[in-house]
Amino acid sequence: MPQPVRSTQPIDLRFLAGPRSRWKEFLSVVHIAREFIYGFRKLHFVGPCVTFFGSARFTEDHPYYKAAQELAGRVGRVGFTIMTGGGPGIMEAANRGARDVGARSVGCNIVLPMEQYANPYLDVSLTFDRFYVRKVLLLKYSVAFVVMPGGAGTVDELFETVTLIQTGKVKNFPILLYGKDYWAPMLQQIDRMVAEGTIGRKELEFVFVADSVEEATTLLQDRLVAMWQEAHKRSDAPRWWFLEDRVNGTIRSR
Repeated sequence: MPQPVRSTQPIDLRFLAGPRSRWKEFLSVVHIAREFIYGFRKLHFVGPCVTFFGSARFTEDHPYYKAAQELAGRVGRVGFTIMTGGGPGIMEAANRGARDVGARSVGCNIVLPMEQYANPYLDVSLTFDRFYVRKVLLLKYSVAFVVMPGGAGTVDELFETVTLIQTGKVKNFPILLYGKDYWAPMLQQIDRMVAEGTIGRKELEFVFVADSVEEATTLLQDRLVAMWQEAHKRSDAPRWWFLEDRVNGTIRSR
């Protein structure tokens, strides 16, 4: 089992504790900028990504782990890069699925005192001290998001992505929630928000829910093909987008 990632420098825990000297605040800005530049340089050529979010605590014998691995393999097989938070659990499963089919596998890891470590299925591995830098990079290079069951971190990533799409900060990229039973209470809360007028139903048109790998594949295919048609001002469908496999640079029908 890989060991947790440890930072070589102490994390400044006082950054969010209020005003400090101007010099210390300036140094913090410099360090944050360095992390962003590091991420931009490492990820500039990764290609269009599908990002998987989910719990770090599911083991490889769990159904959600297996589903994430299979779905990531299907997505990666047709040419997408698979991006995750780089850690264990669902993140490992998605990166492993990419590795299984020879797709590019990327992880944006975070330094934590426990639990988080870089999984062994990464072609490109980055490690950050700051959650907000990491989240920006997980969003910046993605054309779709798959949200598997997870905890507070997963919900945070989900609603930040929803908010950015809802407010027009990023395009209406699809968000796929996997596991209808798991997400049912949250979906009920969203229905309550709609009923109270705090969020509009139309604003959630980019959110989809699936309960199987086959259903998830169909939903992603339909939405990504529609995005491709809109971007290229065409009515036909791309031949290789989930419809056929790309094998050794050639196209093979399913």
